[in-house]
Amino acid sequence: MNIAKKLADYARYQRTMRELNSLDARQLTDLGITRGDIKSIARGTYTA
Repeated sequence: MNIAKKLADYARYQRTMRELNSLDARQLTDLGITRGDIKSIARGTYTA
């Protein structure tokens, strides 16, 4: 994996973490996720 891909992947991870962490509990519930799911969603390893 080249450095540009790693940087892009990390930027996407950070953006996802930031956006999901900005949601309140009701919004997360509306999406069907919990605060504990955020990290695995950002990593792309989430399974419902």
